[in-house]
Amino acid sequence: MTQPSTISVERSAPGIRKITFSNPPVNLIVGETVSRLVEVVTELSEDPQVHVAVFTSSTPGYFFNHFDLDRVADFMPSDPEATPAWIDLVIRLSTASFISIASIRGRTRGGGDELALACDLRYASREHAVFGQPEVGGGILPGGGGTERLPRLTGRDRALEAILSSNDYDADSAERYGWVTRAVADAELDGFVDGVAKRLASFDKTALAAAKAQVNRATLPPDADLRAAYTEFLGSLTWPGVQAFLPRFEKLLAEKGPEEVELRLGDYLGIARQESR
Repeated sequence: MTQPSTISVERSAPGIRKITFSNPPVNLIVGETVSRLVEVVTELSEDPQVHVAVFTSSTPGYFFNHFDLDRVADFMPSDPEATPAWIDLVIRLSTASFISIASIRGRTRGGGDELALACDLRYASREHAVFGQPEVGGGILPGGGGTERLPRLTGRDRALEAILSSNDYDADSAERYGWVTRAVADAELDGFVDGVAKRLASFDKTALAAAKAQVNRATLPPDADLRAAYTEFLGSLTWPGVQAFLPRFEKLLAEKGPEEVELRLGDYLGIARQESR
């Protein structure tokens, strides 16, 4: 029996498409998520009627979360010479002819944060959005654009703090750092994002796309850097550090439960590291 997709798309208003992610309980990104998003972004890029795409989640407490590393084979490119699907996705998204908006309510870490960083605009629930790049705490490297995009938004030192500490950051900190476009009261988030999307959708698409392309020239990382980072991420999965860390972290997951650990992942990464020494 064919499993339902983790991604759904709806026409929420003229010129606007809403892309919703659902992979409960904690919205881990799997291979199907990536392949379907590549299809969706490609289709929307080829549709002259689409001005704006809003990315959101239907799983309480979570936006797009990190990769499901229990299914790491999902993220291995079948052709070593080809651009990995994830890098294809984030490049297509950041250079698409439509404007992409991440409407972030809940936790977004690792690959999920890297997807949000590839969007043109990021609006976050002040009370409920949480951000992080937890890879280093787990003994591996970010590979989906975090090390290339975050420093361009926050500056070198704040990006290093976030990436090296593997800690969680609330929406107010993310707004102050420049990680997100704006933090909005949770009760106002949906209406605010709808208002921005409808305003942009009312503008001429040619002007929107041309203005985005001009800003892209000054701000986007080179595609080659994104590909290199993904290769380094894949290599880091075999490092001795992550192999030593995993048994302790898996024990913590068994003791506390995956949902509890995901709620406070930054804290639990530190606990697992301290207890593995």
